Amino acid sequence: MSPHDKGIMMKRRTFLGRAAGSAALLLSESWDALAQMNNDTARAPAGTLILRGGELYDGTGAASRAADIAISGDRIVAIERNLRMAGAQILDVRGLAIAPGFIDIHSHTDLSLFVDGLAQSKVRQGVTTEVPGQDGDSAGPWTHEQARAAAERFRERYGVALQVSDLASFFSALERASASVNVASMVGAGTVRDYVIGEKDRPATAEELARMQALVRAALAAGACGFSSGLEYVPGAFADRAELVALASVLKGSGLPYATHMRNEDDELLAAVEEALAIGRFAGVPVQISHLKAQGARNWFKAGAVIDMIEGARRDGIDVMFDRYPYIAYSTGLSNLFPVWARDGGSTELIRRLQDPAQQPRIRSYVADKIAQLGSWDAVQISGTGSAALSWARGKRLGALAAERNKVPYDLLIEITLADQDRTGMIGFGMDEATTERFLAHPLCMICSDGSALATAGPLSEGSPHPRSFGTFPRVLGHYVRARKIMPLETAIAKMTGMSAQRLQLRDRGEIKVGAFADVVAFDPDTVADRATFEEPHAYPAGIAHVWVNGVQVIRDHEHTGARPGRVLKPSATTS
Repeated sequence: MSPHDKGIMMKRRTFLGRAAGSAALLLSESWDALAQMNNDTARAPAGTLILRGGELYDGTGAASRAADIAISGDRIVAIERNLRMAGAQILDVRGLAIAPGFIDIHSHTDLSLFVDGLAQSKVRQGVTTEVPGQDGDSAGPWTHEQARAAAERFRERYGVALQVSDLASFFSALERASASVNVASMVGAGTVRDYVIGEKDRPATAEELARMQALVRAALAAGACGFSSGLEYVPGAFADRAELVALASVLKGSGLPYATHMRNEDDELLAAVEEALAIGRFAGVPVQISHLKAQGARNWFKAGAVIDMIEGARRDGIDVMFDRYPYIAYSTGLSNLFPVWARDGGSTELIRRLQDPAQQPRIRSYVADKIAQLGSWDAVQISGTGSAALSWARGKRLGALAAERNKVPYDLLIEITLADQDRTGMIGFGMDEATTERFLAHPLCMICSDGSALATAGPLSEGSPHPRSFGTFPRVLGHYVRARKIMPLETAIAKMTGMSAQRLQLRDRGEIKVGAFADVVAFDPDTVADRATFEEPHAYPAGIAHVWVNGVQVIRDHEHTGARPGRVLKPSATTS
């Protein structure tokens, strides 16, 4: 750790210590018996719960310690060995690790909560806070027509009345609907660009740029916890560096990050990292590199250079960090196999170009190089289709599927894309284990899923999704910590909790301390494990025994209670 980083950490520890002390004082004033809580005569408020006998990991990265935890209402009110509080309920958690609820700093759980607010696949992992609005795509701002189209899709597919047009209305609708997890959200650059310019590949005019800045400013005022870009996706890919700097500059002074799915994660990875760092430097804002990876075997050697660039930027004063999921495969739209220029104008124009014989040589050449980078057509797995008529493709590797149907793989790719009207999802096996471990264990890395809250039954159980939606956090704890030993358990937990809460200014979250919100997970460090696989992704993990969200138990003895105590979270700088 550099002297610069050590200074930051010392300042954070000092701040956290003072914050914890203030919270304890406030609690003691509201509960006169707090100072006497270790006496059998101290009477606990009704509904107080003591977690007895667990091993506490507080989310700061400090070594664990044996301690009991008292929860009253939505807060943690006491932490001490052998707590005695008359009238309190006792839950024996001996043999379990007690940690802050996990914060998924890069999530895509947003509108799906209106379909099923139980957030099954996430809260069963110990996730208590979701952070969507990633990759430049957020729940608004949408034009009237965009909001109407989204509402129509949800009504037809799920029978859900969606009333969302921007982050303010998304937050309000979520509070009315209720969910089992907390939600914070970034605002997406692609969504903002689509609102003002559409899916056209051209620079923004000065007037359009001012409108986009106003939309970002409004989203931050509504409680957005950052600004994200998705520079491999349309229309985000059409934003130049100057546009991104201008939009990110709206965050200046807030301390909130510019999070970026970079313009390239394979052959031009180093240039993409340089661009991300430059945007942070010129905008004067923190940079969060989303799901950092070196994609394609010919690019794996670049991992060391990427780390050097990030560490060097921090020494130069750029507040850059990153997140990563614990898998060697990514997930995206199948159309990402096609060049960005072919996607100019959106799905309608892509489909037109795929049917134009004159465009085929260029497109086919690009796809061939993309497949060579991945290694083979079997490095592409179909994860989902919009059309039920294409269900035969779900969960299948494209090479094997083409052989099975006696097709040329490229021709089958075109056939599926056209038949599904550009609604097909894919999983791409492009990374290696050594680089994955190196990124996950790095001190600047936080853990994310890049997935959504799904379920093993019902409308959110369709397709063959990436297993990260079901197994990310238990996989880190079981495979990478217990089996691979790439980092200590307390470090992994900090990467899932305290680091993310600090990054997004989520006050009193991500840490077990007196006064913090009671987002708590109790898990068995000896058995916690992911069960979801690429072949059978719909499987909940093992070892997550209990989960509380805002003091309410959502997972009890490994099963969902049906409770929906989640809240909309906003960064402390914008919390009234």
